[in-house]
Amino acid sequence: MSAPETALPESPAAPRPAHRDANVLRWLAAYTASLIGDSVYFVALAWSAQKVAGPAEVGLVMAAGAVPRALLMLGGGVAADRFGVRRIVLGSDAVRCVLILAVAAGVAVTAPALWILVALALAFGAVDALFVPAVGALPPRITTPDQLARVTGMRTLAMRVSQISGPPLGGLAMGLGGAPAAFAVAGVLFAGSLPLLLTVRLRPPGVPDAGDVRGEAADVRGEAAHVRGEAAHVQGEAPAPGSAWQDLIGGLRYLRRHRLIGPLIAVTAVSELGLTGTLNVGMVLLNGERGWGPSGYGWIVSGFGAGATVGAVLLTVAGRLPRAGLTLAGTLLVGCVGAAGIALVPALPLAVAMAGAVGLAMGVCGTLANALVQTSADPAYLGRVTSVLMLTTVGLAPMSYPVVGAAIGVWGSAPVFVGCGAFGSLGVVVALACGTVRRAELPDIKN
Repeated sequence: MSAPETALPESPAAPRPAHRDANVLRWLAAYTASLIGDSVYFVALAWSAQKVAGPAEVGLVMAAGAVPRALLMLGGGVAADRFGVRRIVLGSDAVRCVLILAVAAGVAVTAPALWILVALALAFGAVDALFVPAVGALPPRITTPDQLARVTGMRTLAMRVSQISGPPLGGLAMGLGGAPAAFAVAGVLFAGSLPLLLTVRLRPPGVPDAGDVRGEAADVRGEAAHVRGEAAHVQGEAPAPGSAWQDLIGGLRYLRRHRLIGPLIAVTAVSELGLTGTLNVGMVLLNGERGWGPSGYGWIVSGFGAGATVGAVLLTVAGRLPRAGLTLAGTLLVGCVGAAGIALVPALPLAVAMAGAVGLAMGVCGTLANALVQTSADPAYLGRVTSVLMLTTVGLAPMSYPVVGAAIGVWGSAPVFVGCGAFGSLGVVVALACGTVRRAELPDIKN
């Protein structure tokens, strides 16, 4: 059962657009610092492993954290709903800070042994399984539903900033002070996010319009006892007391019965399985085939990142796009066609331009999907909903990496890119076939 978050003052509805709201900006600064800390940590972990182990062991260290993250992610969503997102976010971020600073102190007096790095990766992954669903469930609690698209766009911008600034910062710290300095920088960034998070005010849970299913004709707006997929759960109330396992099953049942969120997560899962391996593993192998080299790969990745950044800025400034469900399906189709086409263009500049178009389309698509899910979810289930959504991206999608690599080894890049694009476009079919997704709308902007 959700615990009351009495330690944090509640705030009224945001009086101004999210990108001008000091409360949202404090959350954004804290989130950005934490994401940059993540990037620095991964650089420190990878380079530390490379110094003490061979390639196979490096892969083991880097993969170790993904196992507990994937296995425990759904449990993290249950914890966020039972104990409150604020407690979980602050607690897990504090644990990550202490953990990384302790390792920094340890490797300062002794070499970073392989077992220490594996243990760190496992522990960090387990804590991340708590942190990721909780931090993903925060946006609906810091702004009004009509501003969620803006906040989601700002969140995407924070991710891009961390991807651009984190690795160079980690590399600089490694160059100047070795692994102890790099781990210490990551720990300091985590520590810096904590006081900012402490000052973020949360809106009270259960605001009626946070649970509206946009575009679903059966929903009655303003209905105090609106049923969310399960007759036993009343809008705005916490689930009945039960065990963590019962909460998990209840959350999965809620998703299965929800006429908008379930199909949206299916669309996300299919598109991630089709495109993630292509745009990561496949892009490296494509560059090897074409002879574009590491610099070509860098240009393509930069093009994708630039396009995604433009998409995030567009949603941040506009705040809302009409016909959100149809726009989501259309941008996903553009992304799938573009991802398939990258392997068919003959020259690097064309591939970079196409990667930019894919990044723009997928940035808009992903932002809309997240905003629709968060404006449609019952607040009592938001942690579990977020955990399932994140599991499709950080847990399920990487499973396509070895499949894509093996397929390219047999058939070459072009057929696999086209096949993956076609598979991803099945998400478009699901979106268009589901009336609630096709007709879905974001809330009207009120300020």
